Amino acid sequence: MGEDCAAGLCGYKQHRCDDCLHDYHCDVLSGTSSGGIHHRGILEGWFGAHLWNSRAIVLLVTTLFVFAPLVSFKRLDSLSYTSALSVALAVVFVVITAGIAIIKVINGTVAMPKLFPEIDDLSSVWKLFTAVPVLVTAYICHYNVHSIDNELEDKTQTKPIVRTSLALCSSVYIATSFFAYLLFGDGTLDDVLANFDSNLGIPFSSVFNDVVRVSYAAHVMLVFPIVFFALRLNLDGLLFPTSRHISYDNKRFTIITISLLVVIYTAAIFIPSIWDAFQFTGATAAVLIGFIFPAMVILRDPYGIATKRDKILAVTMIVLAVVSNSVALYSDAMNIFRRKEVA
Repeated sequence: MGEDCAAGLCGYKQHRCDDCLHDYHCDVLSGTSSGGIHHRGILEGWFGAHLWNSRAIVLLVTTLFVFAPLVSFKRLDSLSYTSALSVALAVVFVVITAGIAIIKVINGTVAMPKLFPEIDDLSSVWKLFTAVPVLVTAYICHYNVHSIDNELEDKTQTKPIVRTSLALCSSVYIATSFFAYLLFGDGTLDDVLANFDSNLGIPFSSVFNDVVRVSYAAHVMLVFPIVFFALRLNLDGLLFPTSRHISYDNKRFTIITISLLVVIYTAAIFIPSIWDAFQFTGATAAVLIGFIFPAMVILRDPYGIATKRDKILAVTMIVLAVVSNSVALYSDAMNIFRRKEVA
């Protein structure tokens, strides 16, 4: 059970690292294509399309000169300032998006977005389930709690820190989705950053577009080492359960770090879409970590402290997770096959 949890956690966090790399480079810096339309990245918009600002080259350069130094720290508290800066950049992204949306609402240049989805047939119902894995992925972050708790001098700060973090993240998620949908309406893309490559209908539109995308790119860049830290720690525990802590073994630390960077870099190049990545990650690893594994721990109940109500809730949680995400996986796969047939 413990090894299964560790393996699932490692796989999930590798996907999260892949998603960070893909979103940061391909969608923000190098551009992306959606529905047959190419959305220019920051570098492509500034300098035009060249070999040096293609996906693979940009990934390679920033992996070597940005991510590699950041993931070389052996303690999580060494990333405290970069983490704080990443939160500030996320707030900047939300504030600018909200400001633009409010200005356009005041000017009357924003159409009323649809409040409910269009359900024409059974396939439309199945498509609704594809949003569930993405939401689940956003809230699976508890694997960092133990690492943070181990480095806190005052253990009583753990609960307030976790609650504050969840409240802050939830506020950013809700504000981003609300104002982005208000701003772009039915034209909101899977990756909302791709919407910021056109005229927003306000003064200095191109400047705001670049500020939004640069701030988010920097935010993702600074989030990456936090996810990577937990991935490396858990992978080491899975492969070397009886060895001393990885921070005391420079050789093992270096080999695992370089190996993970190579695997993540390679996987990030071939990810077709950030939406597809989050859907499949959320419907598999995230569901296991967030719902199924915790429920299995309750059902196993090695200390005999779980009540009958706890076990009923655990079984219900497993059934709901399996059913809803089986539907989501089926819908995701069918959507990908349909896109290939159209292409």
